[in-house]
Amino acid sequence: MKMVLGMFVIVALVFRVDSTVEARVEGLEILERTPFAEGHQFGNSGAYERIRGRLHYAVDPYNAANGLIVDLALAPLDSQGMVPFSGDFMLLRPVEPKRGNQTLLYEVGNRGNVGMLSFFNDAPRTNQPISLADTGNGFLFREGYTLLWSAWNWDVTDGNHRMQIDLPVATDGGDPIINRIAVEITVNVPSRCEPFAWGNSRGYPPVPKFAESGTLSVRARQTDSRHLLPRNRWSFGCVPRGGEAPSSTHLYLVDGFEPGLLYELIYKTRDPRIVGLGLAAIRDTMSFFRFFETDSVGIPNPLWGATDNALVFGISQSGRVIQHMIYQALHIDEAQRMVFEGALVHVAGGGKGSFNHRFAQTTRHPSAHEDHQYPADFFPFATTLQTDPITVEVGDVLARAKKNNAVPKIFYTNTSTEYWTRSASLLHTDTQGTVDVELDARARSYLLAGTQHGVWAFTHRAFYENCLNPADQRPLMRALLGHLALWVGKGVLPPDNVYPRIDAGTLGTVAIWQNEFPQLPNLRLPDHNLAPPRLDHGPRWERGIVDYVPPKFGPSYVTLIPTPDADGVDRGGLRLPEIAAPLGTYLGWNLRRAKFGASKFIGRWSGSFVPFSVNELERIETGDPRVSLEGRYGDRSGYLEKVRDASRKLHARGFLLSEDLQRINKRAGQFYDRLIARDLTSDSCAYTVSHN
Repeated sequence: MKMVLGMFVIVALVFRVDSTVEARVEGLEILERTPFAEGHQFGNSGAYERIRGRLHYAVDPYNAANGLIVDLALAPLDSQGMVPFSGDFMLLRPVEPKRGNQTLLYEVGNRGNVGMLSFFNDAPRTNQPISLADTGNGFLFREGYTLLWSAWNWDVTDGNHRMQIDLPVATDGGDPIINRIAVEITVNVPSRCEPFAWGNSRGYPPVPKFAESGTLSVRARQTDSRHLLPRNRWSFGCVPRGGEAPSSTHLYLVDGFEPGLLYELIYKTRDPRIVGLGLAAIRDTMSFFRFFETDSVGIPNPLWGATDNALVFGISQSGRVIQHMIYQALHIDEAQRMVFEGALVHVAGGGKGSFNHRFAQTTRHPSAHEDHQYPADFFPFATTLQTDPITVEVGDVLARAKKNNAVPKIFYTNTSTEYWTRSASLLHTDTQGTVDVELDARARSYLLAGTQHGVWAFTHRAFYENCLNPADQRPLMRALLGHLALWVGKGVLPPDNVYPRIDAGTLGTVAIWQNEFPQLPNLRLPDHNLAPPRLDHGPRWERGIVDYVPPKFGPSYVTLIPTPDADGVDRGGLRLPEIAAPLGTYLGWNLRRAKFGASKFIGRWSGSFVPFSVNELERIETGDPRVSLEGRYGDRSGYLEKVRDASRKLHARGFLLSEDLQRINKRAGQFYDRLIARDLTSDSCAYTVSHN
């Protein structure tokens, strides 16, 4: 079976390389322009203002810079022969630009949301930051960044101020394009009505006249045979939770969805959005605010002349968007300008995504249990030339950027979770997991060892067997953002790579990990991580068209995980002070509880925390091989001295800011107190959650 994995070589158009028509923001529509945070003065940066509005784009379908946008030739055109569309944007800028750091920081919004204020500033989560309370610790503002967001993915549902974009529909000479697509549904609790898509995403509705030809199957694992469910036991359209009317993009199952099982719905739909234009929207947004004095009718660009450099940042899905853009050279505008010089790709693992093909569902990506049929993890992965011995493909994720002499500085930052659930090892190994592959000199990779995909913890176990991992990765990320800005702006080299390697014995198979992991009482261990299959979507996949629904599964890539130390914490990465001087074992994985189904699988994003025994008597009684808190630190003051020492060392290496040292030490002391006081007879995880 031939595997066609690269995206995409399109030869259908004759490209207008020397076009005098340049894609740009044709119209800047400002809906709101107000003082931000009650006019608060953020140190040397001064006051900020908030600008919110709508951007009206026009993309040239004949320009070579747009040659890889799937179905662009099938888009409706305006009177100038351009492809028009529009989307939301928001800008936070210093009122006096010269008081800022002249660096534009663009966040690729994750499913329409604003994330970098809560991430870098420890701020409350909101998609409509307005008040001083929304600025958190003020970090990004005190540093003087200009902050920008814009909509890019068409399938974000409305609500909660999520950013919206209206991407055009591709047609076949005006006739609708109809094709089969597949959606996978899995639930944690029993239900009878479920949406086609998750993550605040729209699904494609079925074509009514073909509705009866749809099929629904169920299986326990991705590799199991599909068991077809009788057509009279399910139907399109039901009233979603909290809804008032039936939704055509919801599925009703008479006997109910069973937790943990994989339900696969295949049906015919129509009117594919030109999803790749969302990537062009990011590109052209950054291009406009950086390089144009006005829009096409003379409305002034509020950032004109105010920024010297641009960084792009994305978390999870959004990090994969950045990787995909660089891979397809969609970070280079129609005038051949690189729209960002630096990229912070956070917790994206080794993936790209469903961001530029016909009927793409942008929120989909494979995890250990779910969604293996969607094209997020495909060759190439590394930043230097590599060969896949199974398909004999040769590639480099930066090849197009290198050809255009437009390689940005890139930081890849991953937690332990991404090595278990997002194929992170493929960034720096061969596809068979046998040897290390070096990174391009313009890229750095950092493992935040012992942390999980996001910063969250609950007072309960949620769907998992263990308490969730409470480690807070954000202090490391604040320091790394500063290094990236210095590298881009002043050429100051950042710290060397810190990630696990095969040749150092810090990266290995799950079997090796299991053999080295300490035998902790009552802790069930996973027996596999995500190893995504090579997918065959059919003969037109090079043009971004899926013919095989579902795709054919080929041999899986070999993915590796960091090996553990005597406490079970991953080796080979950066360790936060709370993990360098631990109160327990911090893990990047957490197994699902049996009552929620698929109990042999790890969850998509959450890690575990397994506390140490308080004293030696408790350790001996429970059979815990790990040294107790008493044996490690003696008492609270001994523990805090270890934390301070770890903080000082990390700060000396450039991975912690001075302003975070006191915060970390305070947080560590509070966590110690909660752990010591916890009720050992309770199943509660409340002690892991800070209430400050």
